[in-house]
Amino acid sequence: MFSASVVEDLNNLQPPPDFNSTIMTNCLHNPSLRYCNFSSPLDLAEIFKFTIVASHLCNESRNPNCIESFPKIDLRSRPKISPLYLSFSFFWKYCPLSILSIDFSNNSMKGSFPIDVLHCTQIHALDLSHNGLTGDVPIHSFSPLTNLTLLNLSYNQFSESKISDTEFFKRFNASSFIHSGLLLDRKKFTIKVIILLVGFPIFVILMVGCFVWLCFIRPDFLPRVFRRKNKFTPSMLKAATDGFSRQNLVGKGEGVDIYKGVLRDGTQVRIEIYWDDISRESQRIFSEECKVLVQLSHKNIVQVLGSCSRRKLRAIVTEWMEGENVEIWLSRSAPTWKHRLKILMGVVKGMCYLQEEWPEVEYDLKTSSVLLSDNLEPLISRFKVGDQSSITRRIHKFGVFLLEIVVNKRQSDELESGEVGFIDHIKKHYPGNLREVIDERMKMTENAFDQVKQVIGLGLMCTDQSSSHQLHLGQIADTITRAYESWNVLGSPSHKKSHGDRGKGHKHIQSR
Repeated sequence: MFSASVVEDLNNLQPPPDFNSTIMTNCLHNPSLRYCNFSSPLDLAEIFKFTIVASHLCNESRNPNCIESFPKIDLRSRPKISPLYLSFSFFWKYCPLSILSIDFSNNSMKGSFPIDVLHCTQIHALDLSHNGLTGDVPIHSFSPLTNLTLLNLSYNQFSESKISDTEFFKRFNASSFIHSGLLLDRKKFTIKVIILLVGFPIFVILMVGCFVWLCFIRPDFLPRVFRRKNKFTPSMLKAATDGFSRQNLVGKGEGVDIYKGVLRDGTQVRIEIYWDDISRESQRIFSEECKVLVQLSHKNIVQVLGSCSRRKLRAIVTEWMEGENVEIWLSRSAPTWKHRLKILMGVVKGMCYLQEEWPEVEYDLKTSSVLLSDNLEPLISRFKVGDQSSITRRIHKFGVFLLEIVVNKRQSDELESGEVGFIDHIKKHYPGNLREVIDERMKMTENAFDQVKQVIGLGLMCTDQSSSHQLHLGQIADTITRAYESWNVLGSPSHKKSHGDRGKGHKHIQSR
């Protein structure tokens, strides 16, 4: 408040009417006055304020006769008024030439070097020690101060500078800069060197360790360009499944757990985890198999996103399908013959793709392992590379799958005789008594029943390994395709209309 009121009072002061004459008289008697040598027009208001401040400052500095002379500015240990007088730039602009010594020491002043005091180019001594001044010292601004012999900038916090190599430093001595921050503190320098020599390698080691951790433990935190493609780590899988929680466990088999997971980017995945302890050779083979699986690309094959290969934990990560598997679909709903044909069509297409493009890839064709997409597209989801069975064995598996799609499997399950008993049960009723084994929930026309009969015959041929005439996959695909296309014709509105008067041939038949 004191500083503000003083500044406000000074701003309100106006020079008296005859002040211009006073200035002229002063310049005639003492032309060395600083304001007398200004080439630009004099600012009378500024000079008037200067005279007021000079009078007060002279008295504050305890000069013996301020009327006659103003030899020194001595405001050491005067922290309340020192910053105020330093702020009067108009005073330092017209600094009296009689001033030979300036002392602002021990005032705890903050901020940058008070460069305005260097307008007093005639001074012999300048003491700014024991303050908190910071920043750079304007060394080049000291050049006009040719009479300056005593300089004390000690005990400040100036920025470190190589002044020891300059003429400025030679002009004075080290005692002028004790703990000023300007000179290199050898003790601090030694500490900095030690910190740098010890700390930098530690920092590098930590950074390398962090990068290694990211690369091998959680690469999903790295930008995509740095990640290993199609590779997952146990930590990634643990994070995706919330620590392999029971809530995310969606299936369990012999040696395998199936989890639903969410990757760090929000992708939902299906994770098959094998907990068995395997040899290094088996681990290598598994890794090679997974390199093949991630290349599979077909609408009737689940997309394999990647794998994790460790001796005690192996995993295959695939896209997540919200739909159910074929086994559950058959038991919970009563799918039409058309929908069942569509499933068979999709599975055959997937088999043909694998046979032509990836013959080394073996697959599981159980109704429990074939998944369904939202639009009822079948997806082969279980694979094995290198352990390939013969084409005859694959066709046999498809035959069993086909029969399970059409037949009421619950009846054969009661026999408790497995796959062989299931096939024998159908053979006993084929061809004359098929209504006893066909899923009774599937309502059919006579033409549809004929198609079902043909397809069951195809399934039995696929499973008959004793037959001398083995079917080819292409033949099976053609048969299923013709049946599906034929049903589309039979089930079309135009066909129903043209045969509307002959309903006897298309009356609905139930299996019982």
